[in-house]
Amino acid sequence: MTLFDLGLLLSVALFIVCWALAALRNYHIFQLNSYKPLSQLRWLRRNLAGEYLLRYAYFAAVPVISLFTEDPALAAYVFTALCALHAIANRPRKAKKPLVFTNRLKRMFATDAALTAAALAGAFHFGSPYPALSLWLMAAPLVTLLTNAINAPVEKRINDRYIEDARRIIKNMPRLTVIGVTGSYGKTSTKYFLHRVLSSKFNVLMTPESYNTTMGVVKTIRNDLRPFHEVFVCEMGARNAGDIKEICDIVSPRLGVITSIGPQHLESFGTMQNIVRTKFELADALPDDGALFANGDNAHIRGEIARRGGCRAVSYGMSECDYIAKDISVSSAGSAFTVAFPDRPGKSARLAKEFSTKLLGRHNVTNILAALAVADYLGVDADAAAVSVRRLEAVPHRLQLISRGGMIIIDDAYNSNESGSSAALEVLGGFDGFKILVTPGMVELGEEQDRLNRKFGQMAASVCDFVILVGERVTGSILAGLKSASYPDEKIFIARDVVSAFERAAAIRANKQKVVLVENDLPDNY
Repeated sequence: MTLFDLGLLLSVALFIVCWALAALRNYHIFQLNSYKPLSQLRWLRRNLAGEYLLRYAYFAAVPVISLFTEDPALAAYVFTALCALHAIANRPRKAKKPLVFTNRLKRMFATDAALTAAALAGAFHFGSPYPALSLWLMAAPLVTLLTNAINAPVEKRINDRYIEDARRIIKNMPRLTVIGVTGSYGKTSTKYFLHRVLSSKFNVLMTPESYNTTMGVVKTIRNDLRPFHEVFVCEMGARNAGDIKEICDIVSPRLGVITSIGPQHLESFGTMQNIVRTKFELADALPDDGALFANGDNAHIRGEIARRGGCRAVSYGMSECDYIAKDISVSSAGSAFTVAFPDRPGKSARLAKEFSTKLLGRHNVTNILAALAVADYLGVDADAAAVSVRRLEAVPHRLQLISRGGMIIIDDAYNSNESGSSAALEVLGGFDGFKILVTPGMVELGEEQDRLNRKFGQMAASVCDFVILVGERVTGSILAGLKSASYPDEKIFIARDVVSAFERAAAIRANKQKVVLVENDLPDNY
């Protein structure tokens, strides 16, 4: 084997490695963006400099060099060197939410591999291959979208078959009560609370973890729903108009819960009106004998119910609602509150009942109240419900208390929002100790993102003894909010990542117990 042959093999091998690394990265982001091409394009536009230019654009040197020299070896050397650099710089790193090799993803990889093999063969067949291969690697993010478009008809047929199977399963269980739960925030916690409270009387299945997309719901139905289940609590997420309707068309909910409406995912929805309409797709899907349970404290929900006029809703909240939580006390030990139940036809008048929980925060009281309202509607005894509420455990990463390294950690790292961040700071303020905030800020809030992060910084200034900002991309607005509240510079630290943030928190000298609130943890596509 000559040195030329060895160099050729090396360049091809490095090209394949670069392709594989690029594919892993791009499909991971595509999966995090829920396989939505428009979301992927928005992500690419938002990350053009940090993602595309640093990872791919330097391959443009190869076709540029080929324009000014007739020496093919020079292009080969530069191409091989750039491939080696790309492989080292883009080696796989530990992800917060790792890439899941679903059957869909395997099919996309197969299609991508076939396209790349064709590109490789064509490049060598038609002459100088390295400029063409460089251009192919530069186009890697778009090849991901091309692969998705090519596979779309096949994926649609497969998904339609699964959806019809799930619809058939639901249809063959006429006694099953399906409860849809949606909202800009609070829906996952409310789902967990519903499952626990209703389980005192019924055999209940809920969608696990954050399975709230159409295919996540379909998978739950096909794999887990059984004839003995009496209630199915189905979380319904949405990033685009029509997402909730699509799920409702499959599960046919009889009851619905709208926990909140706010600017979460405003970036993909475009306007608050689109968010409101999409959440109320759940209300539109309910039958005549169904019931909608709505958070009466939320202005967007109240306004939409008033606008619709004939929308029948059972309200819950802190005042002027059908189900009212009052006399609320919140501390580091948990929460206590009293629920005033409504009089309804066929029921004698009842006194208000006291409830207590280990969970932290007023917003958790609201989410528990939603579960209690649905449970009461379905005939769950209030005393049994009270026992269930006392036994509730914190939903992971939603104001979950953890003791680590001599510090109390309030883990509120899941998908922060305006309401949740305010409630989390209120919880932090209830602790007696040296209060530290660790946050990368709030995202997916569209045009409201800067304002809401500034407001968050201003609120933090009145609660926290020290603030650690993670990264600089979003936290600039929080920093501006802190400074507008005259927060001291020496009490602010900007960390490059969560690990270094906790190292800084551990290094802080304090004469009392350190309490660290972790507010949000940006996903890998941020």
